[in-house]
Amino acid sequence: MSTLKQTLVEYSTVISKPKGSSNSANLRSMFPGSPVNKGEVTDIERLEFYQNLLDMSNIDSDPLHAAGGYYGIPNHSMNYVENDMPIIADVQTGGAGLPATPYSPNPSSPGPGSTSAADQPEFTGDTKDPVTVTNFGTGLGGLVEPITTAKNISTQTIGSYVSGRSYQGSDGVS
Repeated sequence: MSTLKQTLVEYSTVISKPKGSSNSANLRSMFPGSPVNKGEVTDIERLEFYQNLLDMSNIDSDPLHAAGGYYGIPNHSMNYVENDMPIIADVQTGGAGLPATPYSPNPSSPGPGSTSAADQPEFTGDTKDPVTVTNFGTGLGGLVEPITTAKNISTQTIGSYVSGRSYQGSDGVS
């Protein structure tokens, strides 16, 4: 997590440079009706607004996303725990658009003339045992249940994010 204050709407220090510097007094005089200049939009207000968006259980109640849900996905919650994540052992596999394994899509072709996943046969080739797969990087690995990581991600707040990790402890060490 960065310990440096990031500029949102309030400049903490204006550094005069020959190019690219800002003149806050001129901006205030050019845009006197701006919510920033009227004090309606502040760093604290923005942080509370952003945290509210992250905590929102039903994104459809947000007027900004009322039409069609969040990014067009209806009934999507920004709280990951509420999105009905699968339990890996219960994921159905097979043909007709189902994945080949709980960890990989079905690579089978739907056959000549079809582009529909519903026409895919069950994959009968060899798949790797997920326990034997080692990937680049650090962390809990691909076998951790999504509900476990979702619970930890959902408890985060702005200012508590950990650089390089999904959440405290997701590196498998701390």
